[in-house]
Parts: sequence; C-alpha cells; structure tokens
Amino acid sequence: MKKHEDDAIWIRIAWGDNFSKPNHLKPTYVVHHLHTSYVFISNLMAKHKIFLCQALVVATRHGSIKDGHLSTRSLTAMRDLLLRRYQQVFPSAQSKIQQERDSPPLHPCIGKEHSDYEEMRHQMACEAFGHGPTPKLETAVYKLETRYRGNGNLTVSDREEFFRGVVRFSSSSLLESLRNCVASGMAEGPVTPLLSAITRRGRNSFVITDKGPGVSSQASAPRA
Repeated sequence: MKKHEDDAIWIRIAWGDNFSKPNHLKPTYVVHHLHTSYVFISNLMAKHKIFLCQALVVATRHGSIKDGHLSTRSLTAMRDLLLRRYQQVFPSAQSKIQQERDSPPLHPCIGKEHSDYEEMRHQMACEAFGHGPTPKLETAVYKLETRYRGNGNLTVSDREEFFRGVVRFSSSSLLESLRNCVASGMAEGPVTPLLSAITRRGRNSFVITDKGPGVSSQASAPRA
C-alpha cells in the first residue's frame, strides 16, 4: 500500500492460492481516493473479484459495492469524470457563450440568426460535455437488445430471443469529439441522453433494451 499526495491510496495485489505462489508479474492495482465512494481497479480476474469486493466492503465500512460501468486506459480521465473535475456548464436562460468569428456577416439579419444558432449549439455542447479541457475518454459502448417489429415474417416476429448488436464510439478524446460535433452542427441538438449520460452519469458502457409490450428492461452489463 502507498498513499499519494492527492489522498489516493494505491494497493498492489499479487494473487495466489494453495497450489501456486502469488504472481507478482500480473498484479491487480486498486486505487481509492479518500473521502469519496469510488474505487478504481485494474487487471482483475473474475475469480478474484468476489474476494476483493468483500475486502473493500469491510475496509471502507460500506454496505455493498457495485460496478461503475466506466472503463478507460486513463486513471486520470476516470477520476476527473466521476469526481467532476472538469469545467461544467449548467443550463441558464441568460448565459450565452460568445465565440470568435473569422469574418463579419454579410447581412445583419442573417448574421444575427446564424450567431444566435451558433451560440445555442455551443451552449448545448458545453452543457452536455463541459467547457475547456475534457477527460480523455477513448470509447463508449452501447449494446443493443431489440425485437423484430414487422408483421411479414412470423418466424422472426415470434422469436423469443433478442436481436443483439454493439455500437462503439472511439476517439483519442471522445468527449472532445462529441462536443465539437454538436457545436459545429454535425449532430442534432439538443444532445440525446444516450450521449449526455456519459458525463451526467459517469458511464461509458450501456445496454439499450427493447421496452415493447411484454418485454422488461434489463440492467446494464457489469464493467469493472
């Protein structure tokens, strides 16, 4: 164990059992920021998860522990996203973010309309993904579970199993890319909750389940 200056405790665990010595070459790293309810875990095998969770519950004196559905290669990005350590912008009817423009508009009326629209897009983008530097998140994964809705194919429409698919957004800085898409008008506004939930709920793994008649919504798949 080692305590860092930012009140983060680092724990390095080498796992072993009755038949093998602890493997120090493939350890599990656990980072806990004091005075928060978040624990960051790296390189944890499924068979060891129950033991680590039990130890964390006892050590932190919490009643239970659950997955956060957030994964990334950057510990700093996870910390900043969950602890809200980035410049957030909150909705306000009076606040307008001014942008620099390369050239003046040709017609005052058209220019005013375009100016208001650009500011509105920029405001929506900042409300959803923050203003200034964003946490360096690389991916967001959406697992789709849906059913066939047509009437022409009884074999497919009577199918009990879900049709499953995966949509993955990838970028060297995903939040920055999404913010630019909204601000530039490449994506429609207001920002869909499926994208704004990345920052609002601190997650980048989702399951979208068919909520049609007789179909119950399922919980999201666990992510360490």
